[in-house]
This record gives sequence, structure tokens and C-alpha cells, in this order.
Amino acid sequence: MASIQVSSVLSRTLCSSSSSNPIKSSFHVPKLPKSLYIAPKVRPSRKLFEELNGQFTHTIPVKIQENEYYSPKSSPSSSKTKTITQLYAILESVSDRIEMHQNIGEQRDNWNTLLLNSINMITLTASAMAGIAAISGSGAPLLALKLSSALLFSASTGMLIIMNKIQPSQLAEEQRNATRLFKSLKSNIETTIAIGNPTKEYVKDAIANVLALDKAYPLPLLGVMIEKFPQKYEPANWLPTKKSTRSNMISQINETKQKGWRKNGWNEGLETEIKDVLEVMKRKDMEDYERLGNLVLKINKTLAIAGPLLTGIAAVGSTFVGQGSWTSIVPVVAGALATAVNSFEHGGQVGMVAEMYRTCGGFFQMMENSIQENILEEDEEKRENGELLEIKLALKLGRSLSQLRDLARKSAYSREEGTTVDEFASKLF
Repeated sequence: MASIQVSSVLSRTLCSSSSSNPIKSSFHVPKLPKSLYIAPKVRPSRKLFEELNGQFTHTIPVKIQENEYYSPKSSPSSSKTKTITQLYAILESVSDRIEMHQNIGEQRDNWNTLLLNSINMITLTASAMAGIAAISGSGAPLLALKLSSALLFSASTGMLIIMNKIQPSQLAEEQRNATRLFKSLKSNIETTIAIGNPTKEYVKDAIANVLALDKAYPLPLLGVMIEKFPQKYEPANWLPTKKSTRSNMISQINETKQKGWRKNGWNEGLETEIKDVLEVMKRKDMEDYERLGNLVLKINKTLAIAGPLLTGIAAVGSTFVGQGSWTSIVPVVAGALATAVNSFEHGGQVGMVAEMYRTCGGFFQMMENSIQENILEEDEEKRENGELLEIKLALKLGRSLSQLRDLARKSAYSREEGTTVDEFASKLF
């Protein structure tokens, strides 16, 4: 209240003073020199106008979107923008495939567990019914037990044939490997987008890698399913086909000229080191996985034939139960053996082990192709950086750089002495 009274008093005082002594104000504009008012007698030339116009064109920012300004000099090229857009489209497809392979892999793993338990329960039930029928005497109860046992053994045989044909444990391992490889491809594309300047060739290679993985690890079962029992072991191949064949690359790799250069991380010693490591991989790791792959393939074939054969014998034998002592023993023993074989094959996931060896063989073949492509490239600038390749090779083999170089020295020494290296290149597999 006091502040209001003070302000009113001040306002009355100011009004009275202004009415008695009016304030007079005036503005004095200084006179400018005459030289500033003199217009130029010579008009600017057209050349000067064009130069000024060009400078304004390059310096005035252009509004492209709301709150986003950039100078035309700093704008990305349309080709680079198009390439990045294409890579994002490929990245979206790769993410979708990762999700599909994960879901289908879990489904096929469930198939293996459910089918294994169901077939074993059916087989054991049929064996028990055949044994009961052997001591039940004669008449309708005997006939009912015989028919039930024969039907259950027949159903078990049919289910076993289907299960052994598709190998659910092997299918699940295929999807796990496909998920891992698609995740690796996704990480590679994301790194390329984040780091550098992706080219059209990289886009083509990314598309080719996606299609090669689709072919190497198909999702459908009918028509395109990977052969589960091939004639011989063959490593998995998920790389796109190149113009130069693998045989030509192997024949040319020893013909590369040794130079005393050091460019793009490469030098004569590094190239020799990588060649020596590659030689150990081919002579030890790849040969060992081929031997083990063929062994597991034969075991899987034998078990896949033995299971349905035993349940088929039990189905036939159960129809003759009660006609002799041996006719009562055959279905029971055959059913028990079939259960044991089925449990070892699918419970032990022999098909998954075969697929694991096939994928490991493909891993070493991929590393071999990568090394050969770099060594055979005459232009060092087009190669992958040599020091980076050495680090990646060491990590993929589970070694440090010093251990990798020691392995290369052992390989060179054994080649000169005519002996074999006493260790494998990889410490992971």
C-alpha cells in the first residue's frame, strides 16, 4: 500500500513539473561530406557483377528442410546418398533373415526333442505289449496285443524314416550357423556405413553375400534342403562365386613375385608369413576336419539305416508272437535296440556334429580364399590392409600376433627340413 502511494505522488510531481517547464528536444543531423554523395561516373562492368553474383551463390546457405541448412559445397553427392540408402535396404533384409533363422532354428530344435521322445515312447510301449502278448496265452487278448504292437512298431518305423531323412538336430545347427553369419554380415555393413565411403561394388558384394547365404542355408525343407547323406564330406560354402576358380588361385599363389616394397601395410616378410600359415591350415586343419567329417558322416548313415530297420523287424516279428519261443524274443529285443540306436543318434545329435564339421571346413576354406584373393592382387592399394589382415587372421585362429609369427617360422623350417608341423593352425576349433 505504501509503494502505491509513493508511486502516485511521484507521478503527480512529474506531471506538474512537465506542465510548468515543458521539455524541448531537437535532433541535429551532422552534415556528411560531399564526397559521399558523389555518384560514380563509371558504371560497374558486367564481369564484376558476375563475379559478385558467383560469390553470393556459393556463400548464401540454401534451406532444404525446416531448420536444416547446409552450403552446396558441403552437400553429399547424390550417388553416395543412393549407395547408403541401398545399404540400409540390404541391412533391413539381413535383420529380417536373422529373425527368421532364429525362430526356425528354435522350432527345429523342438522337433528333435519331441520326435525323439515320442518315437522312444512308442517303441518301448510296443516292445512291452509284445512281451505281454508272449505270456498272455491265446484268444482275443493275444490278437489285440499282437495287432497293437505291430501297429505301434509300424508307426515308429515311419516316423523314424522321416526323422532320419530330415535330421532335425542338423537342421537346427544349420539355422544357428546361418544366424551367426548373417549377424556378421550385418555388423560388416553397419561398420562400412559408419566408417567410410561405401561404393557400388560393395553394394553388389553385399547383395551377393546375402544370396549366397540363402543358398547355403535354405529355410524350406522340400526341394532345396541340404543333402544330409552325401557321398563324401564337403565343407560348407557360403561365399559368392568369383570369376577365378579355386584351382587357378592355388596354381597362381606360388607364382607371385617377391618384392621389397612396403605399401598399404604389406611387405615381403608379411606375405611370406601369411603363406606359411595358410600352408599349415591346408595340411593340418582342413585335412583333419575332412577326415573327421567323413567318419561322422558314415556313423550317421549307419545309425539312420539301423533304427528303422530294427523297428521294421520288430513290427514283423510282433505278428508271430505266440508261435514259438524265438518269435516272442525278436520283437522285444529289436524294439529295445531300436530305442538305444535312436537315442544315440538323435539324443547325441550326430547330425548336428556332422554339420559342425561341415561348417568348420567351410570356415577354413573361407579364410583360404580371403588370403589368396589378397595375395594374388598385384595392386597393393586394392588389397586389404596387410597389418589389419594379420590381426584378423590371428584372432580367427585364436592366436596372438607373436604366436602367429612363431607358427609361420615353424612352417618355413618344416618345409626346409621336409618334416610336418606338430600343431594345428587354429586353437579355437
